[in-house]
Amino acid sequence: MSLKVLFVAEKNDTAKEISRIMSNNKYTRREGLSKLNKIYGFSCKMLNNDADITMASVSGHIMTIDFSLEFKSWEKHPPVSLFTAPIEDYCPEDSKPIVNTIVREAKENEMLVLWTDCDREGEYIASEIRHICLIANPSIKIYRARFSEITYASIHTAINQMEMINERLVAAVDCRKELDLRIGAAFTRFLSLRLQKVFPYHFPTNHVVSYGPCQFPTLGFVVDRCKQVEHFVPKKFYKLRTVVERGDTQVNFFWSRGGIQDRTETEQSQRGCNQQSVAIVYRVVSKSKSEPRPLPLNTVELEKKASRKLDMSAKQVMMIAEKLYTQGLISYPRTETNFFPPSFNLVPLVEEQTRAEQWGDTARHILRDSPTPSEGQKSDQAHPPIYPIKHTSSLQGNERKVYEFIARHFLACCHKDAQTSETTVEILVNKESFSASGLIITARNYLDVYPYDEWCDRRIPHFTQGERIQIEGCIEMIECETTPPSYLTEADLIQLMDEHGIGTDATHSDHIERIKMRGYVDVQLDGTLLPSKLGRGLVEGYTKIGHNLANSDLRAELERDLTDICVGKKEKNEVINFMVHRYKQVFTEISSHAILIDESLSNYFGPPKQLRIEYPHERDHYYWDSIKTQPKHLPHKCSYTTPSKQKSSSTRIRHSRMNQHPYIQSTQIPMTAVENDNNLELCYCGIPSILLTVRKAGPNTGKKFYTCNTSSCEYFVWDKTFEVQEGGYFMEKIPTSFSSRRDLVLCHCNYPAKLRTVDKDNLNKGRQFYNCTKQKGNACEFFQWEDDGPTLSIQYFKNNKSISDNPKGIKCKCGRLAKLRTVSKDGFNKGKDFYSCPKPIGGDCRFFKWAHEEQIMISNNLITSQIDTAKLLLCECGQLSKLMTCKEGSNKGRKYYGCPKKNGRWCGFFEWA
Repeated sequence: MSLKVLFVAEKNDTAKEISRIMSNNKYTRREGLSKLNKIYGFSCKMLNNDADITMASVSGHIMTIDFSLEFKSWEKHPPVSLFTAPIEDYCPEDSKPIVNTIVREAKENEMLVLWTDCDREGEYIASEIRHICLIANPSIKIYRARFSEITYASIHTAINQMEMINERLVAAVDCRKELDLRIGAAFTRFLSLRLQKVFPYHFPTNHVVSYGPCQFPTLGFVVDRCKQVEHFVPKKFYKLRTVVERGDTQVNFFWSRGGIQDRTETEQSQRGCNQQSVAIVYRVVSKSKSEPRPLPLNTVELEKKASRKLDMSAKQVMMIAEKLYTQGLISYPRTETNFFPPSFNLVPLVEEQTRAEQWGDTARHILRDSPTPSEGQKSDQAHPPIYPIKHTSSLQGNERKVYEFIARHFLACCHKDAQTSETTVEILVNKESFSASGLIITARNYLDVYPYDEWCDRRIPHFTQGERIQIEGCIEMIECETTPPSYLTEADLIQLMDEHGIGTDATHSDHIERIKMRGYVDVQLDGTLLPSKLGRGLVEGYTKIGHNLANSDLRAELERDLTDICVGKKEKNEVINFMVHRYKQVFTEISSHAILIDESLSNYFGPPKQLRIEYPHERDHYYWDSIKTQPKHLPHKCSYTTPSKQKSSSTRIRHSRMNQHPYIQSTQIPMTAVENDNNLELCYCGIPSILLTVRKAGPNTGKKFYTCNTSSCEYFVWDKTFEVQEGGYFMEKIPTSFSSRRDLVLCHCNYPAKLRTVDKDNLNKGRQFYNCTKQKGNACEFFQWEDDGPTLSIQYFKNNKSISDNPKGIKCKCGRLAKLRTVSKDGFNKGKDFYSCPKPIGGDCRFFKWAHEEQIMISNNLITSQIDTAKLLLCECGQLSKLMTCKEGSNKGRKYYGCPKKNGRWCGFFEWA
């Protein structure tokens, strides 16, 4: 009876290729519950028995970890509690079809063989699959197949030498995942919540400022190099040179003392040399040198060299390498090893490359001399170096470039060193020595197949020892200057990460990609990396506190501990407990001195906001200090404040509708306004704003407004925000028509509205509109079509009306007694009474009702109109529809209501009158 065996690979492509190899291309395929993961079936010999194989696959990790439901919410617990909060394993939604497929197939089989990648992450994924299968079938037998390439020999060796899962590798990954979650989540919540409060204009609600234990040390390298460049002070130095003509060739002889900083001494030597007309050749030395071929390729060298030579990011290179691996074209691309063991048979691999048109001759030459690869000293005890398995000529674009690099590198390391002959000539002028050198490549060897190392001849004419050369008056002084170090490239950054133990060879490119995606660094046109304002400000803030989270020491220590877990020197819980204690100490220190982070970021985002933030559950021992900055002058009202209704001798401003998280309480910090100083209106940057005048034709022509003097922020206020007119009418202006430089629409919360696009299938599909940026439940009902243009929302009302003026007990949408007000705007409705919500503007429910049902106010713009019909209809734009008459056709003369806008902008509303 045949064995029923379930194979599970880490990727669908791997599963397909293994099935093809083991079945001699005679396999079946059927659909799984996941559209991307097929199920393959075939029969083969296994453990000296016939076996019916079902080959399934996953797509990386099928399980993940997170905090328990109580701690997932940011409302209930402070970030520091995440260091000890309970953690749960669960299956994410997108993995459930894959898991259900594995469960279904495990029930039908008696043996499980795991074909995941042979590294730490692959071992952990294998343990996840094992866990799922044991739940479905507790009696199933489980084995681990280990392989480094997807070839016939490697696959059959793996099936005949199956092992158990390495529990130490699983423990190391489990340790790393838990620490990354705890540390990352604690600092991410701390940073995000604080910056949302301190710099609300730049970091609005729900803006996440992410922290990663590997990402910040990576960012630290970029910031450090940037500072080295900025603080570099160039120094001048001086050299002497003479040019000797020999036939048609000019040879530059440079001062053997190199460059010195003493100009006077250099000039004295120059004068002494120029008094001589003859130089004597006193030494000619020729020697042979070997230029070493590259070492066998590992992951770090692949990322570094390919990113330098192929004009691709390290992330792109590794993604392509993974694809080539699953296609069976190269060996496993994640390895630290840079030497081939003596038992490794290289001949078949070199023979495969003889089919290549471009480097086939070099491969045949290597075979004649037998391949003898260069040897490094690194090994991960799991995989050999990266090498090509099969030749292919069907690849295109970047895939072809990466495969060609790997193939050429493999042949170069199997070839011989290049041979050169270097000649050095030294001459004496007035006892000062000058030298020149030349280089001739006598045997190119590996250079014939490896164009990524650039060598060329520097030929020098023949000189004879003792020869006298005419140099009359031709010694010149060259003024030079030291140059700063260059900004880091991805290749430089990978080198630093590798040297300092940040991440692993498999994760370097991922960490670099994350700091780019999260806006901590910017990639320049020349490929160099510069820190962003946020990235630099955070690193500088941590440095001020004294616990620099961008320093590599803490993470490097953790990486060493993970290695110790893998080899059995340490236990997982021992490392977790120690690292949690270390990082919690750092967190406590940073949170108690967070004002220093604010000060560093204020150099890039303007002055921080005054606040005190406190956690209700830990008020006695955990809080963020209030920021002690006091403005010298009170700026004009910004979009985050509303006027207090209290009348006093001094105007008071209170913070309202802050984008604050529910469990953070912001104390109201009143600030007494000093007498307005027109010479000092501060913008959001904290610098004096500039007073301008509207030039654009429209309702605001000639009006004056304040805006940022450097265009660095979106500060804008009209010259007179509040006015008190005769009759006791209080007028509040909320400007949404900005200067020609920039338009900003404010919602009823007095926040900048968000521009969105209609995606539903109707007449307005593709049309843009503004509405409130807040989440449902907290958002106001503001709505405005983008093509309606800017408007000026003005509310006019009398303050001396009281609730007793509402004898009918009319209630607003909030359920409160509506307030009777009077229109003061010049027009048809001036003096008319209406009912509206008693709440302050911006927090009201937008209820409106004419006192005598004679007029109507539409939306937030208080559009008033004399209505001579009984039927009032709003179109889909939210405007009063227009009564029209059909001009032709069978309905000629018939009246209907339609959108008042012109063709091209109308919403399509229609109803017969």
